Amino acid sequence: MQEIKYRIDDEMGLHARPAGLLVKLAAKYKSDIQLGTPAKMVNAKRIIGVMALTLKQGNEMTMTFNGEDEDEAVSAVKTFLEENQFSPV
Repeated sequence: MQEIKYRIDDEMGLHARPAGLLVKLAAKYKSDIQLGTPAKMVNAKRIIGVMALTLKQGNEMTMTFNGEDEDEAVSAVKTFLEENQFSPV
């Protein structure tokens, strides 16, 4: 199992467009991918759960990866996040 933490820098937070792209990317992998905060984690492959987190600018989010292709998933998600106004914590 691997874990990454990022801060949301976009002034609009994790809004529909990047959330949808992140969900689409996560869905490409067989691994279980969770996204959230210490208070609540959701399946990163489900747009409703991701949007329900209502993550805003400055919030920190954690993603966990567990499965056979977790290394590939972590690498792809890190690249996506860093290209879309997220900063590693």
